[in-house]
Amino acid sequence: MFNMYKIGFAKDIHELVKGRKLKLGGIHFPAPFGEKAYSDGDVVIHAVVESLLGALGYPDLGLTFPSTNPKYKNIDSTYFLLEVKKFLKKEKFKISNIDISIELEKPKISNKLIDIKKNIAKYLGIKENLISVKANTCEGLGDIGKSRAVAAYAISLIEK
Repeated sequence: MFNMYKIGFAKDIHELVKGRKLKLGGIHFPAPFGEKAYSDGDVVIHAVVESLLGALGYPDLGLTFPSTNPKYKNIDSTYFLLEVKKFLKKEKFKISNIDISIELEKPKISNKLIDIKKNIAKYLGIKENLISVKANTCEGLGDIGKSRAVAAYAISLIEK
């Protein structure tokens, strides 16, 4: 019997605005701005969840958890991690690994990448060594480089 492997990829990007808290991977960062979004706007968790949904062949984040549902207004995105964990169990898949890349000009977040990794691993119930988290700037280029946006990319490998 052979294992079945499936891959999912996702990107999430949000505008940064004053009056919101910056949250990445479930961790708050001190900043004068945060993600503009219907939920808490955590681009890292959104990218991870959407990559896992894609690997499962499920609809994207917006269709699975629609912003037309008041239940998701300002919701903590870790809720989505717990839900996708249930979907994985239902479909009898386990996570082989997740690779995450975050693009943000400032604040610098490299000192908290391990915290992001630990937090995501905790919510998904997996070992930390199955997750990689990296951060990059855009060297002042584009909306991210001018601190008007933040983006995250995630690729997930699941197996049955």
